[in-house]
Amino acid sequence: MADVLTQSQIDALLSSMQGGGDTQEQEETAAKEEKSFRLYDFYSPKKFTKDRLRILKGVYDNYCRIASSQVNSLFRTNSEMEVVTVEEQRYYEYSNALAETDMLTLVDVKVPENVGKLPPILMHMSPSLMVNLIDRMLGGSQVDEDIDSFYVYTELEMPLYRKVMEYLTTSMQDAWSSYLRISPRVDRIVDNTGLYQTIGVDETVVIIMLNVSLQEETGRLSICIPEELLMGIFSTIDNHKRTEDEYENALPDVKKVIFDKIRDSVLTVKAELGSAEMSMGDIYGLKVGDVINLNKPQNSTIRLFVEEQPWFEGQLGVSNKKVAVKIENRLDFEADDEPEMQTDDFKSAVSIDANNIVSEV
Repeated sequence: MADVLTQSQIDALLSSMQGGGDTQEQEETAAKEEKSFRLYDFYSPKKFTKDRLRILKGVYDNYCRIASSQVNSLFRTNSEMEVVTVEEQRYYEYSNALAETDMLTLVDVKVPENVGKLPPILMHMSPSLMVNLIDRMLGGSQVDEDIDSFYVYTELEMPLYRKVMEYLTTSMQDAWSSYLRISPRVDRIVDNTGLYQTIGVDETVVIIMLNVSLQEETGRLSICIPEELLMGIFSTIDNHKRTEDEYENALPDVKKVIFDKIRDSVLTVKAELGSAEMSMGDIYGLKVGDVINLNKPQNSTIRLFVEEQPWFEGQLGVSNKKVAVKIENRLDFEADDEPEMQTDDFKSAVSIDANNIVSEV
């Protein structure tokens, strides 16, 4: 049976017939192109799936729209931003691409449900773009194209540099808002990238490269997100998604699901016997055996507070040789809004020891 030619072999055959070249050599070249593949580095395996990288691509596409609108309004110019690449690399590949004179902005990020200290996001903008933005902040309008990559910022330009990066950092919060609410802020600016060693050289990072066009000037804004920070962000997103799925699957009885989640929570219950006003001199003269008038009748009702909020009224009594409160009515609830918990069920739970009864003086 005759072999079936591939499309590349057919193209090579047609081009050789038209140009009179060596057909066999072109077929071999086409076969080599077909067999080309990308080597997988087992020393540094990929830790983020394509879906995760696609999420980052969508987030920073949104960031480009928000940040470009903010730059247009603040700096009175036309600018465009677009995401060029979103790649998972080692940190040394990012640091080696920076010059010694480059400024590195450290953005501290607070992620919900993550209490520990997370590594910062690293941001770097091309000096040509930054100098032109600073010039516009000072009232300039011309685009300076003579700024090279080894430009050294002056002491006057450093506060303005930080201000520009704060504008760009604020847009990041809005870009992530569709997934979770993060709180980014500029921590500090490193003027010598070689001395920054908080992130290990072999640590995995995701590098997002943005192309920024400012009138006739074009440059890059690079964003480096460490692995530990991304793991915290994605774990929080997964937890929120899992909780939403649980609630969606239990929509017919969502109140019961919520109550089951908080059923074992510990709340402080206090009984207030009464209150009295006394002068500082009288309080100073108090001693053991003195009696304080709480301005309430003997058999009057007392209030029960749950987490400092008044919930019930009841009568003080004794249960099992301990001071207790019998609940008589609930406060600040309409008949239609009362929860399903019965008063009789709560009576057995509110047996308060004498040491827990609070008297305000």
